[in-house]
Amino acid sequence: MEPFIVSALKYRPQTFKDVVGQSAITNTLKNAIDQNHLAQALLFTGPRGVGKTTCARILAKMINSEGAEHKNEDFAFNIFELDAASNNSVDDIRSLTDQVRIPPQVGNYKVYIIDEVHMLSPSAFNAFLKTLEEPPKHCIFILATTEKHKIIPTILSRCQIFDFKRITVTDAKNYLKIIAEEQGITAEDDALHIIAQKADGAMRDALSIFDRVVSFSGKNLTRQAVTENLNVLDYDTFFEATDLILANKIPDLLLHFNHILSKGFDGQHFITGLASHFRDLLVSKTPQTIELLEVGDDTKAIYKTQSEITSQAFLIQGIELANDCDLKYKTSKNQRLLVELCLMQLASITFDGEKKKPSGFIIPASYFRSNNIPEVKVTRPVVAPETPTQEPSKYPAKEIPAVAEKVEEPKTPYPKKELPIPVISSTQRPTSGLSLSSIRKKKEHQIKLMEVTVDEEDLPNDAFTLETLIKFWNIFVTKLEADGKYNLAAILQIDTPKLINENTIRLEFPNTTNKIEVERQQFELLQYLRKAVNNFSISLDIIVNETLEKQYAYTPEDKYQKLVEKNIHVELLRKTFDLDL
Repeated sequence: MEPFIVSALKYRPQTFKDVVGQSAITNTLKNAIDQNHLAQALLFTGPRGVGKTTCARILAKMINSEGAEHKNEDFAFNIFELDAASNNSVDDIRSLTDQVRIPPQVGNYKVYIIDEVHMLSPSAFNAFLKTLEEPPKHCIFILATTEKHKIIPTILSRCQIFDFKRITVTDAKNYLKIIAEEQGITAEDDALHIIAQKADGAMRDALSIFDRVVSFSGKNLTRQAVTENLNVLDYDTFFEATDLILANKIPDLLLHFNHILSKGFDGQHFITGLASHFRDLLVSKTPQTIELLEVGDDTKAIYKTQSEITSQAFLIQGIELANDCDLKYKTSKNQRLLVELCLMQLASITFDGEKKKPSGFIIPASYFRSNNIPEVKVTRPVVAPETPTQEPSKYPAKEIPAVAEKVEEPKTPYPKKELPIPVISSTQRPTSGLSLSSIRKKKEHQIKLMEVTVDEEDLPNDAFTLETLIKFWNIFVTKLEADGKYNLAAILQIDTPKLINENTIRLEFPNTTNKIEVERQQFELLQYLRKAVNNFSISLDIIVNETLEKQYAYTPEDKYQKLVEKNIHVELLRKTFDLDL
């Protein structure tokens, strides 16, 4: 039985031509050798398995093979490979600098390849600085690392840096196809593509996965065998899930997800794969972006077919929902329920049921114009009875102007009289302007002034009609709203004032709270009305009507009818969105 050599060693590139996916770097190194323009300190950096150490070995061999008798000689005596992870002390670097002084016995250059150079200690870096800056002419240093940011800047400034990139899925797949042909293995294009995707840009990982899958499936490499061996979700899983989402089959979709979990897959793995699947469908919709789809030709045709039955809006919203679920997955206490809820939301995007309406739906104004719905101007007209004896409505609508205008105090035809200034005795204790006693005394003083005004015999006492009273009543309410006293203004609009005799105004309120509030504020109201109608004998008679109080206990249906009376568009809105009370 012959010993088995893994593909990563068996197919390691021997020339720059064989290196996969790093053509820019290999061409630069070849030109530097041809033009004798090669730096004495090089830094190869990039992800794992992309060819850093391989390119360093090829470079060391090429610079020594010029003028050599045997082209196939590997010059192993001139190439020194060190692992900085285990040789990271100052003594190791001193031993290296001592060896650098000795010229090569065969070939032109000594090449020192220091792998994982970022593992050197700070002291070892400092000990290496002088030698790296001014090495002997026969010596070249090649440093390799996967973490360039851990190398001190003084080392970076002394090296010529080459950044190796990740190997694309297409390049890795094509190289695997060449290897499969050399080994006489029949491999499906999608199977090789899945291996290249699983390698995540590392060619060495791709070759290791290839060996494992070949050991499992033999000479016939199928997509099903690869997905089963690598325990990955294949394209068919997401195609089937998308079909169930588009068909709004929530029960079948949950069963499909349960089947995936039973195979040992993680819920987050599925939801992130579904988001990527939606992204691939989105780029498949236009010929300009279809080149971004890194799949085989057969799978690309399936993507194209499914993308034709999905809308762009659905795919964008689906990506947002799946991405949001992915972000919340780690912090969720019930992760399965989170994914199932996301799947139900996805299946409800295209659901055209009776209750389903697009989010953010707004009825345009043209809809109302096209249905010949008249525009209703919401105003409150002043309602006054035709005769003083007619019973006014208990709920009159009053006109509310769009902008409250400044209401001027009515001018009275009589001269103002100077009221006596109250004298505070020396024994009376002054009160603070913010104390309760000062507020109470202020109210008592206002009532006393009102009573004095009423008792004056020479003040005017003109007759007035109910229409005049309602007019100035509404103006006063508007003035309160302009001043920000909305509570009192709302209470005064509950009932229309009525005249029970020449100078007494009757008001009916549904509860005692409204009565007390008006009695507290009646000084300003009476002062305004007396000046407005030129009658200083006006007084208020406020009563609580229990029947009216019961009528104000509105049910939701009563409130809705009041809204419909004010604006008929409310009923149209309810019918359009099928709303419930």
